[in-house]
Amino acid sequence: MDKFMLMLIFLWNISTPFCFSQEVDYAQKENWAVLPGAYPSHLLARVKDSSLLNEVDVFYVYPTLMLDKKDKRWNAELSDVEQQKKVLNSAVQYQASAWVEAGRMFVPYYRQAHIRSYYQLDSGGREALLFAYEDVKNAFQYYLDHYNQGRPIILAGHSQGSTHLKMILQDFFDNKPLRGQLIAAYIPGIGIHRNEFNSIPLMNSASQTGGFVTWNTFKKNIDQDAYRRWYKGRAVVNPVTWQTEGSASKEQHLGFLYSNDDLFCHCFETNVMDGAVWVSRPCSYLGLVSWTMKNLHVGDVNLFWMDIHENAKLRARTYLKEKGS
Repeated sequence: MDKFMLMLIFLWNISTPFCFSQEVDYAQKENWAVLPGAYPSHLLARVKDSSLLNEVDVFYVYPTLMLDKKDKRWNAELSDVEQQKKVLNSAVQYQASAWVEAGRMFVPYYRQAHIRSYYQLDSGGREALLFAYEDVKNAFQYYLDHYNQGRPIILAGHSQGSTHLKMILQDFFDNKPLRGQLIAAYIPGIGIHRNEFNSIPLMNSASQTGGFVTWNTFKKNIDQDAYRRWYKGRAVVNPVTWQTEGSASKEQHLGFLYSNDDLFCHCFETNVMDGAVWVSRPCSYLGLVSWTMKNLHVGDVNLFWMDIHENAKLRARTYLKEKGS
């Protein structure tokens, strides 16, 4: 083989999403960010009530953390130490922790797609996202085969994580026996149709089970480009009231977990619009910080951290009571 052909193969391998040939072995515990009995210390510290941990499982998929425009990769390597740090110290600490008391937690590492994948679907992005999904799918199958043992399940994610969980719902739950084990799927941060699934409804009350909830967060003066491109006309619930319309007062808002680990309660009003929610200017200095952002996508979970935290436990307990557990 001449040098020219070798160079072409080299260039193809560094640009294609399929430059990682082997399937991830989820029997290896190092391929999981979180497993029962192996929680990071900052996650374990948030467990004050362990009553649901023996009854329910939570499977969480983290959002896109490959955001550097200079990073030319389509997908992250599983061994990328910097990405692993971001998973543990950002996504797990400030997102997954919202569900930590709702059940035993499972968080697989996966070869996530770069953020450009969503904007370049026809030039490599779609393949990158599907490649990432294969990891999530294999992790979930391994979880079912080796850990679940018939327990009810909460699915939780954000953004790219929600993209993958939407496909998990389609492949494993929709019109399938496993639907009977679904407590709820929390899949904010993507545009999803209200009737996306045949047997999994958009839930419209705080204690409803067997369906999904989703939302996308903006300031009152919304980012019109992002809104029209991704969310307008899509499904939405208010993550304070858990209803598909109406507003919630500051007094109803249970708590915003900020990046300094402070929890701010009764912080803003929340209002449902077509396909999204908008919030009033947050309390205290948070208003200055958040109002410099173009939109509040990054805060879809931690803006409503305590609301999610309490709601997940309510849905889990409702499910267990209805099933007579």
